[in-house]
Amino acid sequence: MRQVHRWAWRCGLVAAFITAAPAAHAQGHVVLTPKLDWQLAAQLAQEAVRACAAQGYSVTATVVDTSGHQQAVIKGDSVPLQSLSVSYRKAYTAFAYGAAFNMNTTSELIAAKVTGPANGALNTIPEVLFVPGGVTLRRVADNAVLGGIGVSGAPGGEKDEACAQAAVAKYRAEFR
Repeated sequence: MRQVHRWAWRCGLVAAFITAAPAAHAQGHVVLTPKLDWQLAAQLAQEAVRACAAQGYSVTATVVDTSGHQQAVIKGDSVPLQSLSVSYRKAYTAFAYGAAFNMNTTSELIAAKVTGPANGALNTIPEVLFVPGGVTLRRVADNAVLGGIGVSGAPGGEKDEACAQAAVAKYRAEFR
């Protein structure tokens, strides 16, 4: 009986601790996750494609939301087939690893030699791609991660990333 009482007391203590812990984005049992709306996600992707087109590059731009899923994709008129999956993977990597390591681009992740755990297991996840061209999307007020944008198709990842950054710069004030 005494063991049951101790167990109940410990469970009660744990339950009290859990309910006392602040829920940053929760109301009751519903978790609210910040992300861009579809209109702004589409504008970002469109602007990245436009920025590259102005330089003569046909690219694909993908925006992922805070679940890591594609939210908006704009494909240029003459991009190679692989640019669709590569732009998604760059966006996913910028989102997931940007959030985990507090960095803002796939180039920053590469420069910091961020490749996951020492055994390289995360590098085998199909969505992860450490190539320049991805930018982490962050809310203006508190720097919370809102997703990622990835661009693929220009002759070099640094050119892809510049187009993604141009789009983010244009719309950053709306990341509220």
